[in-house]
Amino acid sequence: MMLIVVADVALRAAFRLPVRGQLELVELMLGWMLFLALPTVFLLGANLVVDVADHFLRPRVVRALDAFGALASLAALGIMLWQMLPQALYMMNFGDMTFDLQIPKTWYAAPALLGIVCSAVVVLGLLVRDFVRRR
Repeated sequence: MMLIVVADVALRAAFRLPVRGQLELVELMLGWMLFLALPTVFLLGANLVVDVADHFLRPRVVRALDAFGALASLAALGIMLWQMLPQALYMMNFGDMTFDLQIPKTWYAAPALLGIVCSAVVVLGLLVRDFVRRR
């Protein structure tokens, strides 16, 4: 992504020749990177966590807060899927394309839907794993 932007700026400044479709390519790659990395973030437990009170609370309360956070994440992923799925289906059925490169907009929605579904599966699996370990 960075090379495309640098090439666009350099070619635009030196030869007044921009990289055609640069914005579309960067948007597409950013969406793929962001949404397909999301399940890994959940799997590794690398999400942003505020653990100020963890040192003062009992381990059982900390585990309950962790479970609440996982359930909240699952709810947020569900809302994201609920909001994105109709739009993705509309883009697919309508045949929406980008302006410059004529990339089907389905390729923009696919990684988002896949990443959200995989993230929800990972979070659900982690919740089940933690529940089984406590027993």
